[in-house]
Amino acid sequence: MRISAAFALVVGFLLRIAFFHFFPQTEGDVAVYSDLAANLVRHGQLAATDPSGHLHLTLIRLPGYPLFLAACFRLFGVGNLFAVCVVQSLLDAVACLLLADLARRLAFDLARRRGSNSTGFGAGLLALWIAALCPFTAIYVCAPLTEGPTLFCIALACWAALRFQDRPGWRFALLFTAAIAWAALLRPDGALLALALAPAMFSRSVRSALPPGRLARLSLACALLALFPFALWAARNGRDFHVFQPLAPRYASDPGDSSDLGFESWSGTWTLDFVNTVTAYWPVPGDAVDLNSIPPRAWSSEADRQRLLTLFRNYNQHGFHTTHAMNAALAEIAQQNRRVHPWRSRLLIPALRSADMWLRPRVENLPIDLDWWVYPHHHDETIFSWSYAALNLLLLVLGFLGLALCPRLAGSMLLYMLLRSLLLATVEGPEARYTLECLPMLIVTASVWLGSRRLPRQPAQTRTAAPNKPLSAE
Repeated sequence: MRISAAFALVVGFLLRIAFFHFFPQTEGDVAVYSDLAANLVRHGQLAATDPSGHLHLTLIRLPGYPLFLAACFRLFGVGNLFAVCVVQSLLDAVACLLLADLARRLAFDLARRRGSNSTGFGAGLLALWIAALCPFTAIYVCAPLTEGPTLFCIALACWAALRFQDRPGWRFALLFTAAIAWAALLRPDGALLALALAPAMFSRSVRSALPPGRLARLSLACALLALFPFALWAARNGRDFHVFQPLAPRYASDPGDSSDLGFESWSGTWTLDFVNTVTAYWPVPGDAVDLNSIPPRAWSSEADRQRLLTLFRNYNQHGFHTTHAMNAALAEIAQQNRRVHPWRSRLLIPALRSADMWLRPRVENLPIDLDWWVYPHHHDETIFSWSYAALNLLLLVLGFLGLALCPRLAGSMLLYMLLRSLLLATVEGPEARYTLECLPMLIVTASVWLGSRRLPRQPAQTRTAAPNKPLSAE
């Protein structure tokens, strides 16, 4: 079993290196984070470089990932993204081991409930192989983006929460605190991890195992430690920008910069999938918008359609810059969309947007056309995309079947996915990568379900005695 586990880790590491080599990512958020990290190393400031080469302090990104990148750059050279890939791949190997142990422990608990003497090692080994070979997470682990460290934080937080339930004390509480704090320092939505898992830290078994005073002191200390870095970040932003900003602004804009709220409001009434993000949401501002890419659901009347065409023709012809007048007009069109189609704009489109991020083939980082579903245009790409979609759907189905078994932490995992889905429904530029954070939990529960298919059934008298086996028997 150890040989199989080691082989899984080696194959998973090589898979991530191969993704980095064949499908490198250097644009978009990668360029933003690399610039912030390079300026931290060279100038000691979390600052962005403008087109003229001048630096200016910024708060558009939380400091968690720029600091991580800066540490890698300082050790291995500024701009050495391959070294970042290796470090994140090694970190992800640890995450795979944590998920494997988590699946083993959950499967062991399930076996005890069923009266079986299974140790859960089969489910743990399955989880290790699935986590190591999952292409959806692997291609992001090798990219200089927040997803890689975030997946590690999720694995560590879930594992530490479960271990704290078994043996409540400072060690696992501090590991949990470190995981949720770094997750939130990487991305603001990382705070959802704390909201979903923290209640599990105070289950009935934990409350009965710790004196109330000690539990209160531990909880307070962990809460203060988790909030401390955000207090420093808020103090820095208050000093340099004279605003209260303990996280990152929703639309990634510095105080005083235009955040194009009218455009954002209008986009929220009709964007559904990654195609809309690429063709209409990302280009504004700074690039041309293909008028044919805007679907009929973006307007509620012929007058609004003509108004939109005029707005974006002017935008395309005058340097791809937004104006206050353009944003005001788009805000009015958005308001009209919500008035004429309230259920579609406020419920149906957000729900479909979230569903698209869950179910869409995760091929956005591969050289595949946006219209992958048009089989006559590219047979191989369409077949590959549908295969990827089927693999993603299989993982989701197995994961939710595992949740239906009600292993420990199932409620917390489900709550995290629900909170995340509700948040993603409000995102104007949907991307499939935003649901990646749910995959570690689903990998664990899928492995538990697959492992449970092989649980031997014991005689009735054994099944009644087994649940009383002490926890130390694991």
